Amino acid sequence: MKRLIERIQDLFKDIKVEELMNRNVITITPDKSLLHAKELMRLKRISGIPVVVDNGKLVGIVSIEDIIKALENGYIKDKIEKRMTKDPVVLKLGETLEKIVDKFEKYGFGRFPVVDEDFNLVGIVTKHDILRALLEKLATIHLHDMRKKEILESEVLPDIADRSLLTGEHLNKTKADFIFKIDYNDITLIGVGAAKLKKFLLDRGIPQDIVRRISIATYEAEANVVLHSESDGYIYCFLKDGSIVVRVEDFGKGIENIEIAMKEGYSTAPDEIRDLGFGAGMGLPNMKRFSDKMMIISEKGKGTIVEMNFFLKEESGK
Repeated sequence: MKRLIERIQDLFKDIKVEELMNRNVITITPDKSLLHAKELMRLKRISGIPVVVDNGKLVGIVSIEDIIKALENGYIKDKIEKRMTKDPVVLKLGETLEKIVDKFEKYGFGRFPVVDEDFNLVGIVTKHDILRALLEKLATIHLHDMRKKEILESEVLPDIADRSLLTGEHLNKTKADFIFKIDYNDITLIGVGAAKLKKFLLDRGIPQDIVRRISIATYEAEANVVLHSESDGYIYCFLKDGSIVVRVEDFGKGIENIEIAMKEGYSTAPDEIRDLGFGAGMGLPNMKRFSDKMMIISEKGKGTIVEMNFFLKEESGK
């Protein structure tokens, strides 16, 4: 697996554990018996269970190897707290794919608990989770490249202004569920559109965690219009069955090299903008990170269109 990552790490080096982990973790408390853990593993078909106390703090882990030893030595009815591994190797929020793979290679475990800074359990990562995420990313990249090629070469779509970048379907922007005009002349207005969209979505009962991702990604897109485009822009939001599409477009300078612009920390913002707390080079990476699908089309001197899709169902993997 490590050799595979090394060969494609430029594509995936920014993936963090939050994007890989399974948040629906099966856990057990230390007062239960090893026999209880054995049955839980059998029913759930898993090879290890994080041990947590009532507040969710990780205090250990019990593995199938522990169960085998207990059966061999006749202490299967012992409490878990007596036999569990009390200082488990963990992954921490923010760790990148490279570090994650290193731990899998170093320790040879099949899974690692993921904890926050207070050692509260927030997820779990298996080798299967990593491979699944990589396949999904590769599929997304392939579809993105194919759609981009189709858009740029197709005679059927000479004007992409009224077409979805992600699906090619017609978009009647005048009938979008939410429309906001971005004024690029006043830097203090950055975020007004994202805030209005957030309220709009919450008022319609969209789950808060999804609204949070949408508002962050939209804020970054709105900031890019104000800081870099030298043009007014628009935020459009379409409420679809099972997803929400946000499209942000401007008519300004455009992005010369999207691949470079997607790298974390890359920014063309002048010092005076940085002094105001903007221009850290996280705009496009954050849009990609917080959306489920994203595509950017830009041409120098003609503007930029960013389209982001946010799934409403758990199958999104977010």
